[in-house]
Amino acid sequence: MSTAGISPMNCPPGTKFHILNLGTLQADEGFLVRGGNTSSLSQKNPVNKRRDLMAIAVLIDHPHAGLLLFETGCAEDIDTQWGAPMTDVFPRTEYKEEHKLPNAIRKAGYDIKDIKGVIFGHLHIDHAGGLEHFMGTDIPIYVHELEFKHACWSVATGADRGVYLADYLSLSNLNWQTFHEDHLDLFQGITLHHSPGHTPGLCIMQVNLEKDGTIICTTDQYHVKENHLDKVPQGWLAREHNDWVRSSTMVDRLQRLFNARLLYGHDKEVAESLIKEKEYFE
Repeated sequence: MSTAGISPMNCPPGTKFHILNLGTLQADEGFLVRGGNTSSLSQKNPVNKRRDLMAIAVLIDHPHAGLLLFETGCAEDIDTQWGAPMTDVFPRTEYKEEHKLPNAIRKAGYDIKDIKGVIFGHLHIDHAGGLEHFMGTDIPIYVHELEFKHACWSVATGADRGVYLADYLSLSNLNWQTFHEDHLDLFQGITLHHSPGHTPGLCIMQVNLEKDGTIICTTDQYHVKENHLDKVPQGWLAREHNDWVRSSTMVDRLQRLFNARLLYGHDKEVAESLIKEKEYFE
């Protein structure tokens, strides 16, 4: 997958990049990394390791585009929206008032009503649940055309049962703005790169900050750091392996070209470290 023609343009001075903690999910490690919790001849019944995962969103205060949100975490009421067995397989183990999307945005010093655009890497239920706060508004929802089509098809046919919610794919209650490019400079200093594998239309987001350099939000191209740093493919949540490998190669090139830092889709340790490092990046 080529990275030719990618612009090194920075965000305008004054841009602020906030990482939002939207609560903690938990999952069997086998969902996240290839071979996790697998039995072997010498250890036929291993103790299944479970991982705590952060639901993450990113808030960007962009002087030209206004207040932008990258992904939205889970719905507030997952017992109703997800139901069993999803809440048993992926339980939410920590969810306080501060983790609710409007409150997390308020904690960063803003109001959810000030959001001017919502950008999606992909539309799975743990990333698009917060769309419930934008129903019936005219706020543009940016997503790759292939991701939108796949989500609609998956819901209509049951082909990828449970990971997309029909309520969020309304054609009339949300202002969907799709794009088809492999690389799209959506706003100054913010580039979306088509990275299929986990889903057909997944996109990572590259943000070139004036002072703190480039941060790449990988969404679920990489669930956790091992998928990237140790080159361990995704586990049971994987879809198209060859596409995922090609996308991973592209991410490596981008990281090298821009000396980028990576924010993974759910890695709690990495996200907490970045949040502790700075109130916001700029």
